[in-house]
Amino acid sequence: MLQPGDLATGTVPFGHRPALIVVDMSYGFTSVESPLGGAFDSQVDAMAQLASCFRQRGWPIYFSTVVYHDEHTSSVFRQHLPVLNMLRPDTHWVQIDQRLAVQPHEVIVEKTVPSAFFNTGLAELLAAAAVDSVVIGGLTTSGCVRATVVDALQYNFPTWVIPETCGERNLQAHAANLHDMAAKYAEVVALPQALARLAALK
Repeated sequence: MLQPGDLATGTVPFGHRPALIVVDMSYGFTSVESPLGGAFDSQVDAMAQLASCFRQRGWPIYFSTVVYHDEHTSSVFRQHLPVLNMLRPDTHWVQIDQRLAVQPHEVIVEKTVPSAFFNTGLAELLAAAAVDSVVIGGLTTSGCVRATVVDALQYNFPTWVIPETCGERNLQAHAANLHDMAAKYAEVVALPQALARLAALK
């Protein structure tokens, strides 16, 4: 919904072969036991519904997880947020939440910064799979979801953000960033509407 100061937005046609990008629904973010996590059970459940829709249609799903293999990668980001150092490859925290039931053919991309596109090869994977649009959700709304949405736009993909699948520890930041993404970068589509529109794609 437009607010004072927002620019008018146009209608962007969605594609016929979308991909689902699940941003950082690893235990480091989905578990209340993690300092990075929160009470995001409803978001995980909503994402599982969305993933089921994609699997039924044979559309690709890509998962991202933050992993640090050494002490030097993305050092500025980690100095700013030292808690990120817990995301090491030998830990439970970097594994995708089992409730999302990652399938053997589905791709998990490792990343070290907010965007799932940056230095991961994700754009090339989408091109190789003939993807023409993307649906994005995950954790957290104001950080890695937003960064991934901005990059999806910059790679020229029509993009939907599903708010029920997005979680944020700061609810004001959650609402503000969903509004900002809708105002500038993507279409924010409620889960029931998204499922109906996806089911109608030929």
